[in-house]
Amino acid sequence: MLTVGLNPYGIAYTLGLHGRDTPRANPNGGGLEGFIAVATELGARTLEIFEPWLAAMTEAELRALKDRLAKLGMTPVVSSGLMMGPVDRAIREAVTLGATVIRLGLTPVLCGDRNAAGAKWREFVSNARAGLAQYGPQAAAAGVSLAIENHQDFKSEELVDFCEEFEGVGICFDTGNTFPVGEAPLPFTRWIAPHVRHVHLKDYRVQWTDQGYRLVRCAIGEGAVPLSEMMAILAEEHDELTGVLEPGALEARHIRLFTPEWWKGYPMMSAAELAPCLAAARVRQLPDEADCRTPWERGEDGEVLVRYELDMIRRSAANLKELGLMA
Repeated sequence: MLTVGLNPYGIAYTLGLHGRDTPRANPNGGGLEGFIAVATELGARTLEIFEPWLAAMTEAELRALKDRLAKLGMTPVVSSGLMMGPVDRAIREAVTLGATVIRLGLTPVLCGDRNAAGAKWREFVSNARAGLAQYGPQAAAAGVSLAIENHQDFKSEELVDFCEEFEGVGICFDTGNTFPVGEAPLPFTRWIAPHVRHVHLKDYRVQWTDQGYRLVRCAIGEGAVPLSEMMAILAEEHDELTGVLEPGALEARHIRLFTPEWWKGYPMMSAAELAPCLAAARVRQLPDEADCRTPWERGEDGEVLVRYELDMIRRSAANLKELGLMA
């Protein structure tokens, strides 16, 4: 059912994205060529490409990339966001590449923490609605779907509402990002399944804290996310979907839902509705005293961090193949 490949965010330091324009940037970042090399090694069938890489290319170079990916047997997906660059540019690039999906982030909010954005949360929602109203029909006319990502900001019902309101809009489903908004993986999957157009395969180990829980990066298939069950739900709605491996960020995500402040900006939620999320987050949990820091969080750079990312992405691919989710 899944045509699985790679996106750049699980190996972001290796490729020169994580920490760029800072003193800790990788001076030997692999960029697009390094990305394609890793994808080829893993036998990727889908390649989700960082849109600024495409923006730096001429139309002739984009056409050449299209031909190259076709020879490699990789389906292109464009990875963009409302705050990343002009969406109409991404639509043009998708058409040239022959991509039918643009992954689209909507807001910069992480950890489900709408309260941290303060009054800007309403502005983010307004901007998201305006952007989808403007670009959704353009994408649909071009034969492209804007796949909005559950990027630790919107709940399942809100994402479905966007899809039903705006033409040309579907969902890029990040499997690890139900926990940041207080939803259990399986109910979230069932609710959004008809609208899913692309999948980010992500997993987390969970470490409980006095304020809530931390979501800690791990190899996909070794955490709390019930991937096989989630993909079975999607298979009931779709004969085929593109998917990509994406281990979590290099910084743990702290979901402070045991604090009253975290809930500001959310609709009321009953204990019965929250309980499945809390239960699911107990699977393969990390001990409270475990040092869950990544090499990045420990201040390590260079080859140590590159080796950490590549070892994890290779182990993730092996796990997905063992589960029968990756060829």
